[in-house]
Amino acid sequence: MDNWISALADLQKQGEPCVLVTIIDERGSTPRNAGSKMVVSAERIFETIGGGHLEFKAMEIAREMLASGNQNTRLERFSLGASLGQCCGGVNVLLFEPMGQPQAQIAVFGAGHVGRALVPLLASLPCRVRWIDSRENEFPVQIPEGVLRIVNEEPVDEIENLPKGSYCIVMTHNHQLDLELTAALLKRNDFTYFGLIGSKTKRVKFEHRLRERGFDATLLQRIRCPMGLAEVKGKLPVEIAVSIAAEVIATYNANFGQHSADAAPIAHLLPVSRRSQAQQ
Repeated sequence: MDNWISALADLQKQGEPCVLVTIIDERGSTPRNAGSKMVVSAERIFETIGGGHLEFKAMEIAREMLASGNQNTRLERFSLGASLGQCCGGVNVLLFEPMGQPQAQIAVFGAGHVGRALVPLLASLPCRVRWIDSRENEFPVQIPEGVLRIVNEEPVDEIENLPKGSYCIVMTHNHQLDLELTAALLKRNDFTYFGLIGSKTKRVKFEHRLRERGFDATLLQRIRCPMGLAEVKGKLPVEIAVSIAAEVIATYNANFGQHSADAAPIAHLLPVSRRSQAQQ
């Protein structure tokens, strides 16, 4: 099997979008023939269309498409002359084909009653879910497809493994653990969304403790606590879970294709929940 085909299969399995770049026309002297392909993801490339500045420009275009969430195919014509720093003198026409819808990378810390109601909802969305808890017996027997169960006695250690731009949801059984997770996530500060379960009172207490640790007030505003959409009422675990999932969807739609802390904050787009969330 060709490496580019294997790469596409592996990236699809991992839920990682990519762009397939194909030489569809060649004229004159060119480094590779028509039909040559390269697969470009946000951080990796597979195969080659000939190297040099042509390949660099193709990677640049492909990653711009990934960053913008552009799902349209694109044709580009390149003259392989001085402007590209190549001396072949020929012409290549490249086809750029986005493969795979962008998927939110979601980390759920906590396998309590709200977590058990929330994760199946998230698993039905275009996302990949890491479900993290120190208590193995809290997880259900059947884990939804697309969900990676992680049992770690030190859940904070998992934060360094999260992809940049993750959607992070903290709802553990322990307030101190919630605080440590919050501090670690704020220290990284490259998440797209961070929701913390709890009431306004919990938020005030956490903000006070985090300011004592030196965290800036502006950074603390990135925390969604209480999290969830105010329009979705109720205190049952499934009702809270639906509210949180709705906010995640709103965030994902507002930030489609944006996977870094540089994305515009969306807190001002979302109503502040007036509902207190019972700590698990």
